[in-house]
Amino acid sequence: MSSSILIIVFAPLLAALIAGLGNRAIGNTAAKLITTAGLFLSCALSWPIFLGFVAGNAEATVVPVLDWVRSGAMEFDWALRVDTLTAVMLVVITSVSALVHLYSWGYMEEDPDQPRFFAYLSLFTFAMLMLVTADNLVQMFFGWEGVGLASYLLIGFWFKKPSANAAAIKAFVVNRVGDLGFMLGIFGTFLVFQTTSIPAILDAAPAMQGVSHITFLGMRLDTMTILCLLLFIGAMGKSAQLGLHTWLPDAMEGPTPVSALIHAATMVTAGVFMVCRLSPMFEAAPIALDVVTFIGAATCLFAATVGTTQWDIKRVIAYSTCSQLGYMFFAAGVGAYGAAMFHLFTHAFFKALLFLGAGSVIHAMHHEQDMRYYGGLRKEIPITFWAMMAGTLAITGVGIYHLGLGFAGFFSKDAIIEVAFAKGTEVAMFAFWVGVFAALLTSFYSWRLMFLTFWGKPRWAQSEHIQHALHDAHGHGHDDHTHGTHGHGEVEDNAPAQEHAGHDAAHSVPDPDHHEGTGGYHPHESPWVMLTPLVILSIGAVAAGYVFKGAFLDSAAFWNGSIAYNEALMHAMHEVPYWVKYSALVVMLMGLLTAWYGYIRNTSFPGQVADQLGPIYRFVYRKWMFDELYHFVFVLPAQWLGRVFWQKGDIGVIDRFGPDGAAYVVEKGAILAKKVQSGYLNSYALVMLLGLVAAISWVIFA
Repeated sequence: MSSSILIIVFAPLLAALIAGLGNRAIGNTAAKLITTAGLFLSCALSWPIFLGFVAGNAEATVVPVLDWVRSGAMEFDWALRVDTLTAVMLVVITSVSALVHLYSWGYMEEDPDQPRFFAYLSLFTFAMLMLVTADNLVQMFFGWEGVGLASYLLIGFWFKKPSANAAAIKAFVVNRVGDLGFMLGIFGTFLVFQTTSIPAILDAAPAMQGVSHITFLGMRLDTMTILCLLLFIGAMGKSAQLGLHTWLPDAMEGPTPVSALIHAATMVTAGVFMVCRLSPMFEAAPIALDVVTFIGAATCLFAATVGTTQWDIKRVIAYSTCSQLGYMFFAAGVGAYGAAMFHLFTHAFFKALLFLGAGSVIHAMHHEQDMRYYGGLRKEIPITFWAMMAGTLAITGVGIYHLGLGFAGFFSKDAIIEVAFAKGTEVAMFAFWVGVFAALLTSFYSWRLMFLTFWGKPRWAQSEHIQHALHDAHGHGHDDHTHGTHGHGEVEDNAPAQEHAGHDAAHSVPDPDHHEGTGGYHPHESPWVMLTPLVILSIGAVAAGYVFKGAFLDSAAFWNGSIAYNEALMHAMHEVPYWVKYSALVVMLMGLLTAWYGYIRNTSFPGQVADQLGPIYRFVYRKWMFDELYHFVFVLPAQWLGRVFWQKGDIGVIDRFGPDGAAYVVEKGAILAKKVQSGYLNSYALVMLLGLVAAISWVIFA
């Protein structure tokens, strides 16, 4: 296993270095081939390791890489730890990343910077693999920051777009806020346990519950609670939990393959993984677990409500990711770490499928992302349609409990809802009811996306981007970059009406009867290099839950101590009343029927509801005003302070008494010297005489 682990982790790094440094010298094809082959190699080696743990014939392994730090009491090496939890993450990361690499062959075909793009993708994957194989907290932080760097590079890949630059900086800055908490948590953990070794910390953590206190911010508080809360702040940043979530929707400025990789397999799952990896620590801090549960449930509700109002197809799926991460966190918060990881596992398949399917739709619609200008696409791009249908059935949790059959999300999401009810505490019951309501909203916005995109009359003629495509096709060519597209990239302004139009435009769908429905444009199915990943991910979205539910949910032997496994809680999950088990299915059907009525049967209904809700709709539509709040609380005061330092401090003090003051003195001195240097001999003689008189006077009177 040792050699396999080294290849799994370092093959993407080697590929990234070759593609990145070779760049145009080796050409697009070589760069794509090397990076994609590296990821498929890692993927091929990861699955046997994971299946070995499923079968029960694999043991946890630590593979040393090199000696790293020896500084006083702090000693740690660079070593790769592989246990069940790591094996789960390995297959998730490498499988999705390999398919994203393959998909990008078609999606980024026209981009002039393909070697750089594929190098960034592989670097991103390497950083995430470093994170999940970490044997100590410093190594985990190394991967943690590497993921942040790579996300900055990928979100801002089209660096000539101001919106992409702004989104990349926003993701970087917001994550630094969370990372500060993570760093403080690591510092505090070393202070308390005198080691950064994860196994050593987890072995000692249970004995620390309630018996140790630490002074923090001038207060004497429970040590484990403070440490876990600080670590959780780091998880909130990476996994976009409520408060530190604002970067995630803006990350859609990156190419669609980047969105799939960030949202399905890397970055956002890092926080969930970290909490599960350190679960014995969190088990020793019940208050911290309650905070995790509450924040997860609140995020689940917040993102689901916002997802119901968005028009950009990628933003709907982005808020869906945020909501599903909330499910994972409140599952971890109630102590069901296995259920949290199971949902992370299934979510990777259907969320990557939905993002890549959305990319295929965008590709077919000449980079139009506003769902108001879709309609009737199921006959035009049938493979994409059926793939997204599989993803939608998975995320909405379609399945029948008594038959034991269902799509991936049915087994994982329903398990989280059931285990929250089984836990029975006040915060767990809050999470249960929020989870059920969020399942209703998930069904609504997911089927809303499907109905707007694939059903109804074509509304393509009203799309500005479709008109550009028609002009290009008829010889009235325009340069793509003039209209804000970047080869097979997204548009400059994903949904102008969404941010700039009035309230009426914000919730209305164009009437195709007022124009020619298709405008003469015919969407085209994506090439097979893009469709093949959709087909493979569809299999995962359909079958992953059914195949692996026993191992993740009911087998302490499968986890083998890699997480804190509460066998009594998992047993209680199966004993909850039937109305709890069927609650998610019932609300899923309610969401489906509501979406069908509003976007198929009576298309004026959503606009009427939005008008009646008025300010509530606008509040949700504008993402609960978090961006505006942060702008008012943080950005404006920072700008004011910057202006004060600039005008009063820099210009008024430093420049005045520094370089500007020195220049003023020199200038005035030069003017005075100019008056003295008259050029007349008698003037110089007079000065010499006066100087002589002064010198004699000083000698006499001194």
